[in-house]
Amino acid sequence: MQRRAQRPNGPGKALRDLGRAAGGALVFALPMLMTTELWVMGFYLDRLRLFTLLVTAFPLLVLLSRHIGFESTSAWADDILDSFLALGLSCVVCAILLAIFGVIDHETPAGEIVGKIAIQMIPAAIGALLAKSAFSSVSAEKPPVEREETYGGELFLMMIGALFLGFNVAPTEDVMIISYQITEWHSLLLVVLSITIMHGFVFAVGFAGGSEVTPEEPWWSPFIRLTLPGYVIAFSASFYLLWIFARTDGLSVTGAVMAAIVLAFPSAIGAAGARLIL
Repeated sequence: MQRRAQRPNGPGKALRDLGRAAGGALVFALPMLMTTELWVMGFYLDRLRLFTLLVTAFPLLVLLSRHIGFESTSAWADDILDSFLALGLSCVVCAILLAIFGVIDHETPAGEIVGKIAIQMIPAAIGALLAKSAFSSVSAEKPPVEREETYGGELFLMMIGALFLGFNVAPTEDVMIISYQITEWHSLLLVVLSITIMHGFVFAVGFAGGSEVTPEEPWWSPFIRLTLPGYVIAFSASFYLLWIFARTDGLSVTGAVMAAIVLAFPSAIGAAGARLIL
């Protein structure tokens, strides 16, 4: 005799959703919570750049909640509330972990505590909002509100993937070291490799969640329509992150472009991966 799965409602469902969001924040942000460069940047990073990161990230969180949030929503007010909730949970998760790791304590100046937590909150909040897509059980959930997949929505999810994976790498010294030791030819090959991997992930190798090209559609259409714009998004996101983390300071235009090309490699993979997963 089969037992019918019970769907939690009311406080039980709310607690489950909060727990799932906190778990998503932890899983997605843990590599950055254990990255020394981010601890240091939380101390010395210009507060204007940190404020810019928070201000520009919030609309992205609202749009992400619109696509994938704690629950299916139909009103923008719910998405704004979900985004504030994701930031609040992320703040708590990051503060607890940084305290356990000994990065902050009662002797740490308040401004330094705020900086170290704030710089970690954005990837954690993205993880909190993505928790529904990553961790939910289809059988345990109500049918989601159907939303038509749009071209702009696909590009937006690629941006989220690029920002998230780029956030993991941008604070490290390795991006700058690689950009210093490669030549223009290496950077050109890296651009070609990034675009090739993006296109292959989504269209060529048949991964689950990949896009299918109809026989009537010319081979170059998805490349022009999604792959190239996706790389432009990944490159732009990389340049933005490098500026936020003060990695472009003192660089020539060529040096900044080379660094962005290096960071765009993982960012492009993150953009392609987002289209497969989300």
